[in-house]
Amino acid sequence: MDRKLAHLLLLAACWGPSFLFIRVVVHEVPPVTMVAGRMVAATTLLYALLRLRGGRLPRERKTWLHFGVLAIVGVVFPFVLVGWGEQYVDSAIASILNGTVPIFTLVLAHFWTDDDRMTGRSVVGVLLGMAGVVLLIAPAIDEGASFGVLGFFACVLSAAFYGFSGVYARKFLRGLPPLAAPTMQFLLASVMLVPLSLAIDQPWTIAAPSAAAWGAWAGLTFVGTVAAFVIYFRLLEFATASYISMVTYLVPLLGVVLGVVVLGERLRWNAYAGCALILVGVVAVNGLPRRKKPDASDATDATETESREPA
Repeated sequence: MDRKLAHLLLLAACWGPSFLFIRVVVHEVPPVTMVAGRMVAATTLLYALLRLRGGRLPRERKTWLHFGVLAIVGVVFPFVLVGWGEQYVDSAIASILNGTVPIFTLVLAHFWTDDDRMTGRSVVGVLLGMAGVVLLIAPAIDEGASFGVLGFFACVLSAAFYGFSGVYARKFLRGLPPLAAPTMQFLLASVMLVPLSLAIDQPWTIAAPSAAAWGAWAGLTFVGTVAAFVIYFRLLEFATASYISMVTYLVPLLGVVLGVVVLGERLRWNAYAGCALILVGVVAVNGLPRRKKPDASDATDATETESREPA
């Protein structure tokens, strides 16, 4: 299997359950505190792994400034917005709304990068995927039964921040070791979120979460955060921003299935039709994966990749 596609599928498998985890946690833990705890735990684990591998965080002031921006637009705003939105939006619907990320990514990348330009086929692919998203959510919007308008817009705005952060990271933050990049991002996000949690949520006044909430919080932290972002930053090294954003076409498929099977959310005919359009859109944008014979450059890439393999 093509390594880009393999990483993309693995990333989708890590991010897909996140919406289910958030839905479980956010009914017992306020969004800012949920994200703050997630960031502190993820930072601690990633830094420990980084040090075990003999790595260090970069010291350049410019790099830290870039990661400060990325912490805000790629963690603080989108994570809190999704958490807040899922107080009113089903996990399946939230995962579907996340499929709007490629629209923002494609437009931003076209005007802000040199290696990720819009083509006729990519535009058609994105439009097909978005048509699938619309088909999935249209009945719920019409009925107004599954979520509030504010929750809907919170999830869409979150997708806009995700799109911007993907383009920003590829433009300014390539070439860093895979563990160093998310560690820096989450460390800075923790510095911002912990004071906000103390000021806004006063977590010492919150009732102790249930075992289910603790388990979902742990899954959100270790699978949806640590593993996912290590893969994400690694994928940035050899894939374009809009290619990586295609993961948001795959995440809704897993998110819908998990929402239905685990949380009992309803899945109707429009979900199957929407998922089909999403898959067609992915194929239109990326093409079908094809096996190719390894050459010298592939061997070099493989060696470089193995030397940076996360523990």
